[in-house]
Amino acid sequence: MRQLVSWVTSACVGFVRACAVVGVAMLVPAVWAVAVALWMWWWGGDPWSSIVPLLWACIGTLALSRPVCRMVRSLVGKWTGTVIPAGYRQAGPVTRMSTGYWWNGHSYERTDRDARQDQRMRLWWSDPATWRDLRFTAIAPLTMGLIAAVPPAGAVAAVLGLSQPTLPARLAGVLGLVVAIAGAPYAWRAAEPVAVRFLGASPAMTLAGRVDELTAQRADTTVAQAAEIRRIERDLHDGAQARLVALGLALATAEKLMRTDPDQAMALMRDARVTASTSLTELRELVKGINPPVLNERGLVDAVRALALDSPLEATVSADVRLRLDAPIESALYFGVAELLTNALKHAHASRARVSIAQDGTGAGTGIVVEVEDDGRGGAGVRAGGGLAGLHRRLAVFDGTLEIISPAGGPTRVRMVVPCESL
Repeated sequence: MRQLVSWVTSACVGFVRACAVVGVAMLVPAVWAVAVALWMWWWGGDPWSSIVPLLWACIGTLALSRPVCRMVRSLVGKWTGTVIPAGYRQAGPVTRMSTGYWWNGHSYERTDRDARQDQRMRLWWSDPATWRDLRFTAIAPLTMGLIAAVPPAGAVAAVLGLSQPTLPARLAGVLGLVVAIAGAPYAWRAAEPVAVRFLGASPAMTLAGRVDELTAQRADTTVAQAAEIRRIERDLHDGAQARLVALGLALATAEKLMRTDPDQAMALMRDARVTASTSLTELRELVKGINPPVLNERGLVDAVRALALDSPLEATVSADVRLRLDAPIESALYFGVAELLTNALKHAHASRARVSIAQDGTGAGTGIVVEVEDDGRGGAGVRAGGGLAGLHRRLAVFDGTLEIISPAGGPTRVRMVVPCESL
């Protein structure tokens, strides 16, 4: 009985999915069918009157190609879990120049709106994904559309045949019903291989996307380096440099007072010693913020443990590996953990955190996995200009990934994965 219920459920779900596939795949052919009908019935078959239906069909095809492909990707991802990257080129920034014109990467325009509109049109026509989508709208009806149409066609044949009084018609109706029921659980599955084969990014598109990604990463790295240099200059100017100047003045004054007022000179010397000690502490903290010594000397695991000890949170660190990675990777992961612990305390108001460091060799390669979990209020996400967005960009330089699970009310779990073939 349970198997029968499972089969009926599978058939019903499959029938609905097959109808959805047919509806999506046949949108563009429906536009052309309407164009032909308009030409034959409204304009009376005059050859010159075919221009308007042809324009209608072409504009409809261009307008529907990208939405159709997006719906197919969405359906395949929802039903099978197969994620098909879109591979569309992203628009670059539009910048206002000193002359008052707007530069969109291709041309100068008088207004921001004109610049963005021109950019979208150029990007749409030059994007290889546009022509890939048009090709798919021509292939889909003849492949997954025809296969998925078998159960709906069988259902229609069953309704028409069983409504007739003749025996051959009824037999045809029964046959259509059998075809509809037997094919419903499987017909819609043709959408996955067709979509993977014809909607996946081509090598040229993948390479272009990778070039754009590396260009953006290079720009982010340049901006981050400039900001870090300015921060170091500001800290030196406002902190250690000011104290060293004061130390020099105090020593010069003490030198003058040494013979006339030894007590005052000794007091200035004591103040100078305190100032020197404070300056040394500030310099050490500044160097620690740039590159922690424990990270260089003892590696990522011990550096994270030291960071957890200094954190106001009740933080625990677990590591099943003793490893040394390349210095840039260790630095990125270390400051990533520091960023996450700071966010847990400042934004999530957490009281406890757990950091785990492990080696991951389950995929095609080997990588290092760092997870940070806190008991805060949750709701964390990558936002433009935020700290997590910057962390995502830093990890992307090493082909790393950042996964965030942070439902409202918590807990928050962040997973950083960086491939390391040297492990």
